[in-house]
Amino acid sequence: MTLLILGVLLWSLAHLFKRLAPGVREPMGEKGKGPVALALLLSIVLMVLGYRAAEGAVYWSRTPMLVGINNLLVLFSIYIFAADGMKTRAKGWFRNPQLTAFKIWAIAHLIVNGDMPSFVLFGGLLAWAVVEVIVLNRANPRPPKPAPAPLGKEIAAVAGAVVVFGVIALIHSWLGPYPFG
Repeated sequence: MTLLILGVLLWSLAHLFKRLAPGVREPMGEKGKGPVALALLLSIVLMVLGYRAAEGAVYWSRTPMLVGINNLLVLFSIYIFAADGMKTRAKGWFRNPQLTAFKIWAIAHLIVNGDMPSFVLFGGLLAWAVVEVIVLNRANPRPPKPAPAPLGKEIAAVAGAVVVFGVIALIHSWLGPYPFG
C-alpha cells in the first residue's frame, strides 16, 4: 500500500507544483516540463505497481448493476473530457471540463470497486482533482461561456467518446479486470 500512497501523492504534488511553488517552478520555464512529466510517469508506475500489490478490506464486490453504472459514468467522463478539446456545447457546462471528467471517472471507479486499495487510489485521485479545481478557480476568474457548437461537432464528440471508450475497455481487459462484468 506504501507504493500506492506514494504514487498518488507524487501525482498530486507534481500537478500542483506550479501553483504551490510558483517561485520554484517559474524560473525553470520550459525546462521544468521534463522533470514534472518524469514525476508524473513515475507516479503512474508507482500507482500501478502499488495497486496490483496492495491488499485490504473488501466492503462490497462488483455486481452487474455497479459495472453498468461505472461504464455509463466513464463513457460520460470521456465525452466531457473530449468536449473541452473539441469546443462543444458541453465545454460551457463546466468551468473545468477535463477535471470534472476526471472526477466523474474516479467516482465511477469508487462505485464499482469496494476495496481499500481502490479507496486509496481512486479516492486519492478524486481528492487531488477537487483540490486542483479549488486552486484553479481561486487563481483564475470565470471565463465567458463559449458559443454553442454546431450539432455536427456534438455528434462527432459523442461518436468519438464511444470509440475511445471501446479502446479503453479493450486495453482495460488486457491489463486489468474485464470492464463489462
